[in-house]
Amino acid sequence: MTMITKLAAATEANITEAGEIIRAGGLVAFPTETVYGLGADAMNEEAVRNIFAAKGRPADNPLIVHVCDREMVDRVCFVSETAKKLMDTFWPGPLTLLLPKKECVPEVTTAGLPTVGVRMPDHPAALALIRESGAPIAAPSANLSGRPSPTTAQHVYEDMNGRVEMILDGGDCRVGVESTVLDVSKDVPVVFRPGAVTPEMVAAVAGNCTVADSVMRPLKEGEAAPSPGMKHRHYAPKGTMTVYLGSAEKVREAILKEYPLRENTCILSHEDHLKYYAGMNVRPAGKDAMESAHLLFSLLRQMDEEGFDRILAEGWELKGEALAVMNRMARAAAFDLRECE
Repeated sequence: MTMITKLAAATEANITEAGEIIRAGGLVAFPTETVYGLGADAMNEEAVRNIFAAKGRPADNPLIVHVCDREMVDRVCFVSETAKKLMDTFWPGPLTLLLPKKECVPEVTTAGLPTVGVRMPDHPAALALIRESGAPIAAPSANLSGRPSPTTAQHVYEDMNGRVEMILDGGDCRVGVESTVLDVSKDVPVVFRPGAVTPEMVAAVAGNCTVADSVMRPLKEGEAAPSPGMKHRHYAPKGTMTVYLGSAEKVREAILKEYPLRENTCILSHEDHLKYYAGMNVRPAGKDAMESAHLLFSLLRQMDEEGFDRILAEGWELKGEALAVMNRMARAAAFDLRECE
């Protein structure tokens, strides 16, 4: 059964209304600095189940719990000294910490895992909504499961109209890819999903940081997914996508060889390489990894709108902020990565 979805600016009055919806067990899509989230009261089991239903999200894919202050953190998990240092440095911001959960957190929220992902978003509308609702808000990205994540309210409306009560429009998301997910439940912090807070930045605060090898590969049969964005098809456009890695010259050669083989093909190119694809269907994917992160999901949705069924994408070097972009591109491409050296 569908419902009427209200698309509204993130004003004080509309945030008040959205808070009432959350308290009543409803769903609200809201902006963060990373992507738009689809939120419900994290402590309300039925409301959280409605998130999974609205998205068509598999139940074994855990959710991130969004908080507005430290008191709310203490309500849902046990906080280590390392976690406190990371919160002091990076919150509010695009860093999710995996910490041992407290019994009050429903298992549906954490997909049955002993840890819960917690973050404080760096967006005034998100923080105001959490305060107004009076509850930590569980929220995955506000898109249909498997689709590119939404970075505008219009993206949310395309996927969620008739599935949620309200969409708060807070403008374009500043970062453009989801938060870094960092496991701090053990001695050495481990990145399970890269984002704008890089492993190098974490290590500078925590003294050490490793990156799970599953960041750039699909999970094996039976392998658990401790973080969102690891197990199932994610970020995918409707067309098939290949990501090319290697020197600029070798990547260009491979793309130019592949391009004529199918109609309705588009190239996602580094901005300074556009000149090499003159006369072809080509779109700029940013001048650097940070800009590419901001543009990626919008570009993938644009590919669908323009009807391209083949996407050839120039990759980025696997380091720093580019690791987050490459993780999303690899999953969007179902790990069709071509080494061109």
